[in-house]
Amino acid sequence: MKTIHGDVQPPRKRFGTTVLATAVVMSLAGISPAYAIDVDAGDYTALPEGTNLGLLYYQNAERNKLYADGDKQPVDATLDSQVGILRYVHFTKLGGYTIDPQFLLPFGELKAGGDVSGLGETSGVGDLILAATVWLVNEPEQGTYFGITPFLYLPTGSYDNNDALNLGENRWKFALQAGYITSLTDTLKLDLIGDVTVFGDNTDFGAAGQTLEQDPLYQFQAHLRYQVSPVFDLRLGVSHTVGGETSVAGANQNDSTRTTKWSLGAGYFVTPTVQLLATYGEDASVRNGFKENSRVNLRLLKLF
Repeated sequence: MKTIHGDVQPPRKRFGTTVLATAVVMSLAGISPAYAIDVDAGDYTALPEGTNLGLLYYQNAERNKLYADGDKQPVDATLDSQVGILRYVHFTKLGGYTIDPQFLLPFGELKAGGDVSGLGETSGVGDLILAATVWLVNEPEQGTYFGITPFLYLPTGSYDNNDALNLGENRWKFALQAGYITSLTDTLKLDLIGDVTVFGDNTDFGAAGQTLEQDPLYQFQAHLRYQVSPVFDLRLGVSHTVGGETSVAGANQNDSTRTTKWSLGAGYFVTPTVQLLATYGEDASVRNGFKENSRVNLRLLKLF
C-alpha cells in the first residue's frame, strides 16, 4: 500500500488536495496486482485430481490521467507499473469435492512521473496470497462449473511507511470470490465472477504512522470465450469495481472506487501442456484515482 506523502508541487490550487485524496486510490489500483481479483477466462475450470499448474504472469500498465469525483484533473500525472506473479496450483479432492490449494507471489516495480514525480519509484516483492477454490458444481461434460474461492493476503511484502510507493500493503486482507462457467454453444463459453474484499488496518501509514482503514471493495466480471479450435481461443472481458473508501486517522478520504474496464485477448496451447495467454485492456471510466490508458497482461501456464 502506498503512502501519500512527498513533495508534489501542484500546478493549480485545486490539485493540492486532489493528490492527497487520490493517492490512496492510486495505490490500490496500481500497486497490488491482486488488489482487485482479476480472473482470466477459464480460471474456474476444475481440472482432474493430481493436476499441477505452474504459472508466470507479466503485467505492464500505463496511467496518464488522474480523476477526483469523476472529474479529470488538469495535471500531468503518470504512474507506470511492471508486475510479475509466480503462482502454483494443485488440484485434489476433499470430501468428494475438487479443490485447488495455491499460492501467488507478486513482485515488480512502480514509477510515478510528471506532476506527481515526487511519489518516486520502488521495486520489490508484494504480499503473499494463499487461496483454494472449492467446486460445488463440476460438470465437464456440460461445460458447467461453479466454485467459491477464499483468498488470504499476508502482510509479507516490501513496505516502508516513509516511502510514497510500496508493493506491500502492511495489512491483512481477506477476499471471497465466486465463479461460474457455462457453455452457451459448442464453441462459446460465458464466465461470471463476483467477489468482495475486506481489509485489516494498516497501523503504520505515512510518515506519521497513522491508521489506515478501508471499507469493503466489490468487483464483478464477465468474460466471453470463443473456441476457434481445440487449442486456440479468443476472449473478451469486462469488469466493474465499487466501494473501498478509505479513512486515515478517522478522517474519510472521499476516495471510493468506481472503475469499469475492458480487455480482449487470446489463449493458445503451444503444446498439450503449455499455454500462452495475452490480453490488452483499458479503463473505460474511473471515479477516483489514476485511469489506465494501457494494460498488457501475459501469462505462461505449464501443466504437470
